[in-house]
Amino acid sequence: MTEGTLQRRLVYGTGRAVSFCGIMMSCLVGTTCAGEFTSAEASAALRRAVEFFRTEVAVSGGYGYRVSEDLSKREGENQTTPTQFWVEPPATPAVGSLYLEAYQLNGEPYLLDAAIETADALIRGQLQSGGWQNPTETDPVARRSHAYRVDGPIDETTSKKKRNRSTLDDNKTQSCLTFLMRLDAETQFQNASLHEAVRYGLDALVDVQYANGAWPQQFDGTSDVTSFPTKQATYPPSWSREFPGLRYDHLPTFNDNTIADVVMLMLEAADTYGDTRYRASAEKAGSFILAAQMPEPQPAWAQQYDSDMHPTWARKFEPPAISGGESQSVVKLLMELYRRTGD
Repeated sequence: MTEGTLQRRLVYGTGRAVSFCGIMMSCLVGTTCAGEFTSAEASAALRRAVEFFRTEVAVSGGYGYRVSEDLSKREGENQTTPTQFWVEPPATPAVGSLYLEAYQLNGEPYLLDAAIETADALIRGQLQSGGWQNPTETDPVARRSHAYRVDGPIDETTSKKKRNRSTLDDNKTQSCLTFLMRLDAETQFQNASLHEAVRYGLDALVDVQYANGAWPQQFDGTSDVTSFPTKQATYPPSWSREFPGLRYDHLPTFNDNTIADVVMLMLEAADTYGDTRYRASAEKAGSFILAAQMPEPQPAWAQQYDSDMHPTWARKFEPPAISGGESQSVVKLLMELYRRTGD
């Protein structure tokens, strides 16, 4: 099969499933589809779709982006093996969130079962560092190279041999915790493993937050949180025109809405659990946002900053620069922080 054919035949995509099920859910509550579907027809279609995805598409309760028509090929952002599932939306946490929302709309027990099944998959993929990475392994042998929490603690002799870097890039860890937290609340905080996984992940994010209020793109729990002290952002005396090829995953970063996604998670967590630490964490991030605003003549925001609070390199196509996309999301986030805190 050629690559082009594969792309054409990757028809069972989770993004499409989310869209389809969203339409069916709208029909259930009568907001769309007037004259096209009855509520009973929409409910039946939703059940068929969910059953198909659970029995034919899921990998131990987790999902990728797409699967071929014959179910033989699977993809996340990259190709996955038959024993892997993906975390980055629109994969596993997005599908789980859809199941949960559908359950909240019509109360069908099978939808709650589907949400719990997806949550269990994510819990099995949570790392010792507190978050998630892509892809997640379900094969017992392949799992040995990852520091998954449910597989037991890691000691000093094995920690460096296991993958334990959680990522906040592209809403990976944030979306997992948001879904799990909402399911925790829906189940009245009675599922012990679910509740513990959420609080462990949220507390890890509090612990790895830098002194200046930012978060890195990735973390393994070993970084010095004081390595990025509070400073006002400034322009450097000169701009580097050569890609240095250095690590960037530890830098305070707005790229791909990283900090915005964490802040929104922390605000919801504060409301859900009544824990003032989470609200304080969100407000601390707000202080970083103010400090990260560049001075004139371009008083906006960069994608990432170094320890001197200068815009700096990430990948080769992400040079030190003001970023229009990230600046827009930062402004929206500041408005939301004001709305929620009154500051």
